Amino acid sequence: MKKTKPPAASQEEHVLDETGHMHITDAPVDLSHYTFEAWIAFFFFWVLAVNIFYQFFTRYALNDSASWTEEIARYLLICVVFVGIADLVRLDRHIQVDIAYRYLPKAVCRVMSTVVDVVRIAFFAYAVVLTWQMMQKMGSYKMTIVDLPMNSVYAVCCFGFACAAGRSVQVAIEHWRQGYSVLERPESAIEETL
Repeated sequence: MKKTKPPAASQEEHVLDETGHMHITDAPVDLSHYTFEAWIAFFFFWVLAVNIFYQFFTRYALNDSASWTEEIARYLLICVVFVGIADLVRLDRHIQVDIAYRYLPKAVCRVMSTVVDVVRIAFFAYAVVLTWQMMQKMGSYKMTIVDLPMNSVYAVCCFGFACAAGRSVQVAIEHWRQGYSVLERPESAIEETL
C-alpha cells in the first residue's frame, strides 16, 4: 500500500518554525460590523449580568437577598431581547421555514419572499404603534417593587420595534436590489458567515 504525502501547505499556514517553536497570530479584531442597536443590547446584557451577580451574591453569600434584583432582571432581559431584535433583522437571522422555496418555481418564490418582507415591515411598524398606545394607557404606572415608571420598559420595547422596522425596510431594499432573499437562497447566509 502506497502512502501519499499530504499537499504542501503555504508559508502562512505553518505554525511551527525551523526550531519547533509555535507562532500564532490572531486575526485583527473588527467591531465595525456591529450596529448601535447591537451595542445597546450588549450594554443591557452586561447590566443584567451585574444585576444577576449582585442577586446571587446577596442571596448566597450574605444570606439576605435583595428583593428588587429579580424584577429588574426581568425588565433588563426584556430590554436585551427587544433591542436585539433589530440586529437579527438586519442579519436575516430569524427563524424561517424555507422548504416550500425548494419546490416552487422561482417566480413564485420571489413573490412569496417579497410578501414576507412586506409583512415583516408591517408587523414591526404595527408593534411600534401598539407599544406607543400601551405607553399612553399605562400613564404613571410604577413597577411593583422599584419606584420607577413602567413606561421606561415599554419605551425600550418601542425603540427596539422602531429599529427593527427600519432594519426591515433596509433588508427589503437589499433583497429587491440583489433579486433574491435568504429564503430563496439559504446558502447565501452560510456564505456570508464564512
